[in-house]
Amino acid sequence: QVQLVESGGGLVQAGGSLRLSCAASGRTFSSYAMGWCRQAPGKEREFVAGINWSGSSTAYADFVKGRFTISRNNAKNTVYLQMNSLKPEDTAVYYCARSINGYSNYLPDYNFWGQGTQVTVSS
Repeated sequence: QVQLVESGGGLVQAGGSLRLSCAASGRTFSSYAMGWCRQAPGKEREFVAGINWSGSSTAYADFVKGRFTISRNNAKNTVYLQMNSLKPEDTAVYYCARSINGYSNYLPDYNFWGQGTQVTVSS
């Protein structure tokens, strides 16, 4: 059973930065692509960023390109999301998830999810 535990969320002013971490249990972490998604109040969950198994390829939603960076450390079973130039509209619960189909932006491709971490950006 895979467990994903996010951390690093919090309250930050607009223009600030946060770094989210997602620690994964299990021996197969390095075999799978991983992704970050988010869900704001009253809105559907949406893809934010994805990374392939080795970290050599990444994908981003248009609304975070140039501001967010996804990375991973397979030796530590951890995936990260560096968030810079945060905006109030980035306020959401952020989830990491394991993909069964590469670094997909299609949410049903993600079969294991963490519990989420709250990110709040004040104006």
